[in-house]
Amino acid sequence: MSFETILFLTPLLSSTVSLLPVQEIAAQVTSSGNMEVPSTVLLMTPSLCRPAALEPTTVSSPGGNAGMAAAYVARKMGLPATIVVPSSTPQLVVRRLQDQGAAVRMVGKVWDEANAEALRLAETEGLTFVPPFDHPLLWEGHASLVAEAAASLGPGGKPGAVLLSVGGGGLLCGVIQGLKDAGWTDVPVIAMETVGADCLNAAIKAGKVVTLHDITSEAKCLGAKTVCQRAFEHSQSGEPTIISELVTDQEALQAVLTFLDEERVLVEMACGAALAAVYSGLIARLQSQGRLPAPLRPLLVVVCGGSSINMEQLSILRQKLQA
Repeated sequence: MSFETILFLTPLLSSTVSLLPVQEIAAQVTSSGNMEVPSTVLLMTPSLCRPAALEPTTVSSPGGNAGMAAAYVARKMGLPATIVVPSSTPQLVVRRLQDQGAAVRMVGKVWDEANAEALRLAETEGLTFVPPFDHPLLWEGHASLVAEAAASLGPGGKPGAVLLSVGGGGLLCGVIQGLKDAGWTDVPVIAMETVGADCLNAAIKAGKVVTLHDITSEAKCLGAKTVCQRAFEHSQSGEPTIISELVTDQEALQAVLTFLDEERVLVEMACGAALAAVYSGLIARLQSQGRLPAPLRPLLVVVCGGSSINMEQLSILRQKLQA
């Protein structure tokens, strides 16, 4: 299986921030509906192409994207998969996982509890555990996003910053690895979370990895209570600089709606957290504070997934958050 990152210019998003002459959007589009697949292929291929590979794979998923990728890859490899998800997972995601041929178990209220069950199943039933974000091979897969963006942008096309959403930190780790591989350690990373699903921001404020008391955000795909250790270490190293920022659920939802209206692409709330940095004026604010250059070279925005959203789910979110 091979996948290529699609990089495209969006004039409407560019015009939102006057100090940005051009806006680049990076999107990895697959038939699973999210960009986790290339990373999961890298992880599952060495893990599952062994004599024990006839056993099912168990995966715990933060809201569905990682689980969707694992279910998709397992189906393509002809392997059974068991996906463990928390009760906060929308039925839309459960149905889509089942459509990929996966057995779905719903355990716990948040991802951390589902993850504990997946680890238990791996130990007691001899299944192969595929983590959703905390593994070097997953980071290597995400790093390819930067390499492909660099190839598309060409010589002299280095972005001014990379903008992405953070859940457990796997995408962040991969993008940082990709920036280092490309020699772009002077490119800052703007790491966006929603209030109530902000484990990276909480760790940075505490100066150590911490566990959130609960996940209260509607951006369920960002719903890890604890960020992975490697992501926290990157936040402390300063190469590249990580700017951790938060938006409200309302701002993330509005970004989803605006992106749908302007670009005709429906993404989920987790992705809306990154897009909200532009639509809410955060990028311009960071420039005015001197935390980002002004003017800024092209901004690379990672549009990361849409497996847990449809028009019905969008309507439900609007009723909850715009009342």
